[in-house]
Amino acid sequence: QVQLVESGGGLVQAGGSLRLSCAASGSISSLNGMGWYRQVPGKQRELVALLTTGSSTNYADSVKGRFTISRDNTKNTVYLQMNSLKPEDTAVYYCYAYDNYNAYNYWGQGTQVTVSS
Repeated sequence: QVQLVESGGGLVQAGGSLRLSCAASGSISSLNGMGWYRQVPGKQRELVALLTTGSSTNYADSVKGRFTISRDNTKNTVYLQMNSLKPEDTAVYYCYAYDNYNAYNYWGQGTQVTVSS
């Protein structure tokens, strides 16, 4: 089992920046990657960014060039640096981790990001 705890959400004006953090604990050696999804009411949860254990990254087209995913292995923490934020980035952001061998997906509790115009 893996536990994920997010932090760093909040309210920011358009054009501003926020950094989200996701601290992982438990059986983290089993993970193949971690990342971030987001969801707004009435819509499906969508991928924002993924970072594999091999350091490959994948970003949604809507955030390329503005968001950066990174990790600190010493802290078992993944970060999402969000720059040039837009009102359409407003959502609940969820930390995500996956274990391909055991077919497990893990989710954090979510953190609200609100971008005002």
